[in-house]
Amino acid sequence: MSNLRYRAIILDHDDTAVNSTATIHYPAHLKVMSVLRPHVTPVTLEEWFLKNFHPGIVPYLTEELGMTAEEMAVEYRIWREFTSRTIPQFYPGFVEALHEYRACGGIVAVISHSEKDIIERDYRSRTPEHPFLPDIVFGWDYREEKRKPSAFPVREVLKTFDLRAEHMLIIDDLKPGVIMGKVTGVPVATAGWGHSIPQIEQYMRAHSLAYFETVREFREYILAAP
Repeated sequence: MSNLRYRAIILDHDDTAVNSTATIHYPAHLKVMSVLRPHVTPVTLEEWFLKNFHPGIVPYLTEELGMTAEEMAVEYRIWREFTSRTIPQFYPGFVEALHEYRACGGIVAVISHSEKDIIERDYRSRTPEHPFLPDIVFGWDYREEKRKPSAFPVREVLKTFDLRAEHMLIIDDLKPGVIMGKVTGVPVATAGWGHSIPQIEQYMRAHSLAYFETVREFREYILAAP
């Protein structure tokens, strides 16, 4: 039994662990728009964050932009090209905090809209000499009904490690993490260091038990004793 406030943490990946929306996902979207909607002005980076926040990327692409199944296949191919060729930077101190948390007995899970192989590649690339890999990863690879913000991945973490909801903490920068917390009873805290958009910050502060403005605040919180 670990002497930690939470026996396990469930981490988002993009803009929680790595700075990737501005450097990978948004540029990929600009490419998608140039190919599939060349006469439509793309949203700005801040607007792209807001679309991720609500209604979510798939509803935005399929409902607001009206992309067909065939166009979504093209969108995925372009997105995969961008995520495969560029490795994002981890926020300074983040992986080090996870090393400390694990050394204290903590379990690290990742539930993200990135794909599992990309998430694991990012961690391996960041820590070649002192490898750190999450204990379990759930990514975009699952069908939509089992993918974040579904309760499925959280319940799988609970079952796999024989935990109760109060043993875990979800850390996310956007609404999907809050939704997962609400449907599973797992408390949620916000990673607030990746972006600062008033509408998102207001919502996340209102629906999180803690709002971390820095990685250092996150580290101190997860390493605290009960």
